[in-house]
Amino acid sequence: MTIIEVNALDDAAFVARFGFLAEHSPWVVAAAAAKRPFADLAAMQAALLGVIAGAAPERQLALLRAHPQLADKLAIARGLTAESAAEQASAGLDRLTPAEFALFQRRNDDYFRLFGFPFIICVRLTDKAGILAAMAERLQRTKSQEIAAALDQVGKIIALRLADEIAS
Repeated sequence: MTIIEVNALDDAAFVARFGFLAEHSPWVVAAAAAKRPFADLAAMQAALLGVIAGAAPERQLALLRAHPQLADKLAIARGLTAESAAEQASAGLDRLTPAEFALFQRRNDDYFRLFGFPFIICVRLTDKAGILAAMAERLQRTKSQEIAAALDQVGKIIALRLADEIAS
């Protein structure tokens, strides 16, 4: 899809087409629709990230809480979004040994207990070892630091998903 085609969509079609960009949070895309026309892919990405940055803290937390836990068999059973499933598979999270799975679950649980939302990382930019190292490091942060880090990771996820969809 070209940026010209993106700009030609009505709001409902825009949200239907790009609602997946922010995990279970089509409100981000709906708000960005009002910022059209976009000059290019970078402008569309900036609009999406601007919506998130300008959202109330409660809305930002809701966005973070909409993400699945990594390597979570219950989330897999309930059905990850196609994008999340593919992204987790790209990092090998669908092929964990029992010991790796147990370690992921412990760190996921520790993280959620500490911060109140799932650990979020752009898995397409790392691997299992990198994710586990990031989890250990980020468990040492304050909640406000971690909210900022998680929102930054959401931005990276959106940027990669968007780049997959828009011809530059």
